Amino acid sequence: MSVQRIVLSSHDVGWRDAFEREAAAVAHALGDALDTLHHIGSTAIPGIHAKPVIDMLAVTADFARLDARADRLVALGYEALGEFGIAGRRYFRKDGADSVRTHQIHAFEAGSPQIARHLAFRDYLIAHPEVARAYDALKHRLAAIHPHDTRSYTQGKDAFIAEVDARAAAWRGSESEATRRSSLP
Repeated sequence: MSVQRIVLSSHDVGWRDAFEREAAAVAHALGDALDTLHHIGSTAIPGIHAKPVIDMLAVTADFARLDARADRLVALGYEALGEFGIAGRRYFRKDGADSVRTHQIHAFEAGSPQIARHLAFRDYLIAHPEVARAYDALKHRLAAIHPHDTRSYTQGKDAFIAEVDARAAAWRGSESEATRRSSLP
């Protein structure tokens, strides 16, 4: 088994189109087992480097329906890995012909706090480019320190992500409160 180097690519505006194309195929395959699909992860954040893997957040009303259609994702080239270390998740990954990861699906049931967390993190970084740049710099440092160690690279981001998650939740809450107040008579 070869160990692949962590490669961060400059933001590619084509990642959005890649998401849209794959999302259409996934939505067709899953049918009514899928409520919605969101583009998340660094490829969804303009201006920052990312491992060129399209991360998707799938929302389903019922894991039983999703699980019953997992074979349809396998037919699209995905590997179904169950929870894969995160309780309450279904994880699917897809590699290209060169065995390099191209897409990941993180599926959660509607109402999971993971959905709001992932979307708030993405939206916070988009709305706060200075924080996105700090995240970008951290990822570059970690890739230089751990060029072949995905686990250490990922763990090195944990504290930053936890801090941004907290800020994003507060920001999302204050944003929702401001919207609610502005709609009052």
